Amino acid sequence: MKTLRIPLLQNLEEQDLDTAIELGGQTFRVDSVNWPAEFPYAPLCAGRIARTEDSLVVDFRVSGLDLRVQNLADRGHIWEDSACEFFVQVPGSDEYINFEVNAAGRLLACRGANRNERTPLPDEALAQIVRITAVEGLNVTDPIDYAGGLWNWRIMLVIPFEVIGVDPDALPEKLRGNFYKCGDLTAHPHFASWSPIGTPQPDFHRPEFFGDLEF
Repeated sequence: MKTLRIPLLQNLEEQDLDTAIELGGQTFRVDSVNWPAEFPYAPLCAGRIARTEDSLVVDFRVSGLDLRVQNLADRGHIWEDSACEFFVQVPGSDEYINFEVNAAGRLLACRGANRNERTPLPDEALAQIVRITAVEGLNVTDPIDYAGGLWNWRIMLVIPFEVIGVDPDALPEKLRGNFYKCGDLTAHPHFASWSPIGTPQPDFHRPEFFGDLEF
């Protein structure tokens, strides 16, 4: 099982969030190609994770082929686009939350115990999640689907601990979770993860393969 430390960002009063997570965040790499026979491609995907006093900060950086953004509203089929995902579970809970966000910052977030039993987070919860996105050389305002070409883009999520279901004043010792890079309908479909997944076919909804995210 993989383990990652979640540091507390310091000096946020004196520096912006970009600088703080670049200097103080813990690096992760989304580089497990779990189904190489069928889906050998994986873009370069890495990031940093950290926390503030009241939120979890997950910052993805991607460099790879294709750029697909067809979902320009929340709750769409985000996984079909050029997307990054963060799944998180509070230890002792049967449920986990999947946060799936595309290169335009559109978000799908649901809670449940497995792939089939999922309840979307309410609008007020989605509104609390800050999304910071940037695509190098492009402002994504319309649906796009570029096959090929090398694209560099970034997604940062700032997720309040209360949305996840933990008290920021009494954090648990750890969370459990995984980071993913996918693009089901891109020209080069891919399904990479931080913590390896041991299933015959692509399936991110497998909390038994989550790693530990320690505070």
